[in-house]
Amino acid sequence: MSTPAHDSPADPLARERAHLSASRSALRAMREDVEALDISDVTANWVNAQILERQIADRVKALADLSDTPLFFGRLDYLHPPGAERAEGAEGERFYIGRRHVHDADGDPMVVDWRAPVSQPFYRASRKDPMDIALRRRFGYTGGDLTAYEDERLSDPAEAATTSKLLQREIERPRVGPMRDIVATIQPEQDEIVRSGLSGSVCVQGGPGTGKTAVGLHRVAYLLYAHRERLARTGTLVIGPNRSFLHYIEQVLPALGELTVRQSTVDDLVAHVEVRGTDDAAAAVVKGDARMAEVLRRAVHSHVTPPTEPVVVVRGSRRWRVPAYELQDIVRELQDRGIRYGAARAALPQRIAHAVLVQMERAGEAPDDRVQDAVARNSAVKAAVRAVWPAVDPAKLVLRLLTDADFLALHAEGILTEDERKTILWAKPVRSVKAAKWSAADAVLIDEAADLVERTHSLGHVVLDEAQDLSPMQYRAVGRRCSTGSATVLGDLAQGTTPWATRSWQEALAHLGKPDAAVEELTAGFRVPTDVITYASRLLPHIAPGLTPVASVRENPGFFDLRPVGDTAEVVAACEELLRNEGSTGLIAADARVPALAEALTAAGIPYLAPGEETTRETRLTLVPASLAKGLEYDYVVLDEPRAVVDGEPDERTGLRRLYVALTRAVSGLIVTHTAPLPAQLT
Repeated sequence: MSTPAHDSPADPLARERAHLSASRSALRAMREDVEALDISDVTANWVNAQILERQIADRVKALADLSDTPLFFGRLDYLHPPGAERAEGAEGERFYIGRRHVHDADGDPMVVDWRAPVSQPFYRASRKDPMDIALRRRFGYTGGDLTAYEDERLSDPAEAATTSKLLQREIERPRVGPMRDIVATIQPEQDEIVRSGLSGSVCVQGGPGTGKTAVGLHRVAYLLYAHRERLARTGTLVIGPNRSFLHYIEQVLPALGELTVRQSTVDDLVAHVEVRGTDDAAAAVVKGDARMAEVLRRAVHSHVTPPTEPVVVVRGSRRWRVPAYELQDIVRELQDRGIRYGAARAALPQRIAHAVLVQMERAGEAPDDRVQDAVARNSAVKAAVRAVWPAVDPAKLVLRLLTDADFLALHAEGILTEDERKTILWAKPVRSVKAAKWSAADAVLIDEAADLVERTHSLGHVVLDEAQDLSPMQYRAVGRRCSTGSATVLGDLAQGTTPWATRSWQEALAHLGKPDAAVEELTAGFRVPTDVITYASRLLPHIAPGLTPVASVRENPGFFDLRPVGDTAEVVAACEELLRNEGSTGLIAADARVPALAEALTAAGIPYLAPGEETTRETRLTLVPASLAKGLEYDYVVLDEPRAVVDGEPDERTGLRRLYVALTRAVSGLIVTHTAPLPAQLT
């Protein structure tokens, strides 16, 4: 049982520290119990033993006590026992809210998982709706040590509402290393999204610093808690824009005790071929257009040839003849069913064999399933299937579309214009699939063709982050991975930096196959300081008209400075200035300027990292090409030469969106250095 909801008259902080120490001891005992398990007498064979050993190893990892991660961050004192009738005189209970469940030797909870229903009021309760909470306590930590607490007496109407200082401090706390969880700071509107059901899909539009990525990851953790058995069977997947981003977020779920979530990029999902080439923007836009799905469908099914000859099956002394018109009916019926090309091809020999069995039965024979299978494997039947419904190799099919002008024109008639067809045709013939220099967009086309042939495996839930940069064909590729499951789509229309960037979430969700998904908007900014987000929002009317600007809820306005400079030495000096502060620093620059800045940092003796490399106490500066800045965050940022960031993109709108991304990576302070005049949209 949990403890009664009243404090000892002794020092409350000492009491809470004692509970933390006891909870850590209980967690250590839970881990030792798992490590001591003897499975030698419970496994029937080697395979079962291996599976059980892996499950035990995962359980041991999940029970790790991370020294720099608070075991619990809050406490709830209920007025009445939760979930029970409110009997007169019944005393409420106290629950410590943390990242995972911890129980004592008797099985009583020491810490309750933040995902449990009893924890929900920690995020949702207010003075208007206290949810039967007498007191909500937040804890402050320095390193792994509990050093402060802060109380809200929600049931006391005389107590005035105040902004939580500990909450603000946690939001603004400097960070070194990968992205951390936000479980201690989740806000009511974020919690509603996190706890929404598994059966429905949700799309989260959120500007910089609104916590949409962390909300998506915590939603996965919540769904695994609430629907663990189902998702253990069907699987979960987090999709990010690039591997640097995935490395940055990869520690969030393990910190919450979840070790089984696969992470991938879209490019990794569709890696049927090696990508060695690139498309110009015009070709990539056409290849990414949803119309290409119909071109591919036509091309795949064009391989089916209506039969003109009968099939004659010889069995012993008897010959069985299936006439051409009956074969045509079989083929037509399979086509009308709309099943996958490969599934129909696999069904065709069985359908022909069934027609033969009907004739056998009419002749007085009594064939069984074994006879039907034997007929389906007959050489004459196999030859007919090869002629009528040949196997299709998806990569070879796409290669032919991209290199054979007549083949493309035939199947793109009425879909693509002549100019569009010329745009995607390769200039030189290619000998083979392996010799081709495939682009990322080509790989997506191959994935679409592969799904037309054989159904893509669907997962139980997929989280798609930075979704605004996907093409319609990429949305289709992701949608295939959750066709029988649900999705959480995260993005910001203002941060779309590809020529095919999403224009509206309704359009994107239709391509994903989730047109009924709920669209939620997060507009409260917790990460980006007020002065920084206000400055960056000057770009919104030019890059995303009608989008609600982010309103920072930070009390600290942050540090912001526009600084004209003469050379790269002054940019390096700005980095040195920010490195005197605690936390991480990012130097973001147009891709073309990165080599010169790298040389200047090296000359100044300042060590630096590339995006995706983990910061340490000794090396806290990361040199970030603007093209890789999306989704990353640093305590302090130096943004070099905004004009060069804009000019580095194929058009001004995309350049301004790239600049908006770069301007909004700072958590505590931003210095903008420039030699050239700033873009007019900022001034």
